[in-house]
Amino acid sequence: MNMERLIIKIKEEPYWMAFFVFSAVVLALVIFKTFPPMLDSAMDYEMFFWFLLVGFVAQTIDGALGMAYGVSSNSILLGIGIPPATASAWVHFAQVFTSLASGFSHWKLGNVKWHLAKKILIPGVCGAIIGAIFLSNVDGDAIKPFIAVYLFVMGCIILSKVIKYKKKTVKKQDKSLPYLASVGGFADAIGGGGWGPIVNSTLLGKGHIPRYAIGTGNFVEIFVSLASASTFVFFVKDLSLAPVLGLILGGVIAAPFAAYICKKLNPKILLVMVGVLIIFLSIRTFYLSL
Repeated sequence: MNMERLIIKIKEEPYWMAFFVFSAVVLALVIFKTFPPMLDSAMDYEMFFWFLLVGFVAQTIDGALGMAYGVSSNSILLGIGIPPATASAWVHFAQVFTSLASGFSHWKLGNVKWHLAKKILIPGVCGAIIGAIFLSNVDGDAIKPFIAVYLFVMGCIILSKVIKYKKKTVKKQDKSLPYLASVGGFADAIGGGGWGPIVNSTLLGKGHIPRYAIGTGNFVEIFVSLASASTFVFFVKDLSLAPVLGLILGGVIAAPFAAYICKKLNPKILLVMVGVLIIFLSIRTFYLSL
């Protein structure tokens, strides 16, 4: 039934058909370019299982709360001395597949709003491409304090929504969404994560129902991650098999459970969890960037 609705949607709007086909071609090219060199390298099984665990935990959080997969995964990579561009490339390459699993799960459970996805798709992709190019040539840590301050404010706004939560408080014409998606895609590419905390949290702050804000944001993140990964391929040569494969499999395994949690959890509880998570991550990011 869901697949039939998707086919009908694609037929009604050639925009989506063109984008899906183009994305499939880009994904095939990225896999063809990156996987053969990775397979030639030695497999570190101990590292693989550690990153499998990291991917599972990170995707459980991301799928249920709409954020933190990239942030948590990237933080670990940076913590063990991986350069920022390489770390972000690893995370985004893995996130193409985890986002695909998460986005599909959210769509299947009815958590995706197509009209909202259409507004943030192209700007998010463009922002991600620019961010990936920027990080490959400039130290991305320089702008992290500014992102952290923004996230802290958004976390506070979301927590305030719990007190006065209403299901229908969304403006039908919100011209700020394309700009929001551009910033989110740019920040996500630079920090290895940030699409969820910036885009999903802002959608929540604007009054969107949590399951639709998170589900739609995670669905669009498929294409944002693909844009970042395909751009990094041209600049980053060190793509090791163990961490990438571990992050992918761990995230894919966790995705269906996370989407189910998102659908069943009370909106107010979800808002509290997201708000607290954003505030914690923003304080941590600001502290580490000083």
